[in-house]
Amino acid sequence: MPATPDADAHDPALVRVLAADGTLAPSAEAERYLPLVEALPDSELETFYRDMVTVRAFDRQATNLQRQGQLALWPPSFGQEAAQVGSARATRAQDHLFPSYREHVVCTIRGVDPIDIIRLMRGLTHGGWDPTDPKNGNTHIYTLVLGSQTLHASGYGMGMVFDGRTGTGDPERDEAVIVYYGDGASSQGDVHEAMVFAASYNTPQVFFLQNNHWAISVPVSTQSRVPLVRRGEGYGMPSIRVDGNDVLASYAVTRLALDEARSGEGPRAIEALTYRMGAHTTSDDPTKYRTSDEERFWAQRDPIARMRGFLEQKGAAASFFDEVDAEAAAYADDVRVRTNELGSLDPDSMFTHAYSEPHPLVEQQRQWLADYEASFEEGRA
Repeated sequence: MPATPDADAHDPALVRVLAADGTLAPSAEAERYLPLVEALPDSELETFYRDMVTVRAFDRQATNLQRQGQLALWPPSFGQEAAQVGSARATRAQDHLFPSYREHVVCTIRGVDPIDIIRLMRGLTHGGWDPTDPKNGNTHIYTLVLGSQTLHASGYGMGMVFDGRTGTGDPERDEAVIVYYGDGASSQGDVHEAMVFAASYNTPQVFFLQNNHWAISVPVSTQSRVPLVRRGEGYGMPSIRVDGNDVLASYAVTRLALDEARSGEGPRAIEALTYRMGAHTTSDDPTKYRTSDEERFWAQRDPIARMRGFLEQKGAAASFFDEVDAEAAAYADDVRVRTNELGSLDPDSMFTHAYSEPHPLVEQQRQWLADYEASFEEGRA
């Protein structure tokens, strides 16, 4: 079944600020969010655009690196830039973010070095970065086990409640949590358990669902007979459906939801309607289950083209877009150079953290590998 949003486009509950061509055309449900959009200075609007262009260049470079054998795997974020940039820019410095494994720009906005994402996908580390390091902006590590990060986020939010780190009435100090997951993960039991605990303990939490319409090869129409936003409603959470290809709507909806959550009003759920233009990962072939007509349909609703149209209508000069393109290309090129300098792991390292204490079986296996590798040297002697 084609993943087209014809019905969604006329959903009166859908929050949309920009039309596909970038024209300011707020939906009825967007009216309450417009003050947040109108308060954005031009410099912030330009930052939104720069973020999206930069991560797309990074994403393409990383995909190429995987094809060249430099990475074991790569999950593209192509097409989902607006949902991610808008929501990440809506967070406050003290907030904690729990990504899945496709939120590349969410992480880099918060301070994570893109090469740390590369290291994870290259197989050099199990985590990628240290979430307790201040430079990483309270960004927790990627979670490739679908949906489990929602439990981590709910648990962290419960801790905030127990420690009195939220709901004090001070928006500059009160903390909140946002967790990212996809439409496929929304069918996982972990997600529903996380919502139970979040609702029960009134956590300062936003569940940010990126509905990109495909759980690998399974369309969202197979996963649910009703809009996914209603799953949050089932747990008593105020739930919002937003056009995830509209960076301004994504920003405003997330900003208000986080502020409400951290003020003590409890968890919120957001369903961002977007589209995965690339493959699920580089091991996937979407031509086996998607049509070219469907992809063309969504290409006409590209989030970067939409924001560019908006900025052009506001009078942004061509030199600005040229400058952003050059910066993005340089950023991606730097990632390529640093990736090629990473090297590989010593095979012996696979035994290091198998157990917390020395174990005779592990030592036996370590010695077997050393002897096996030495046998090749002996054969060449």
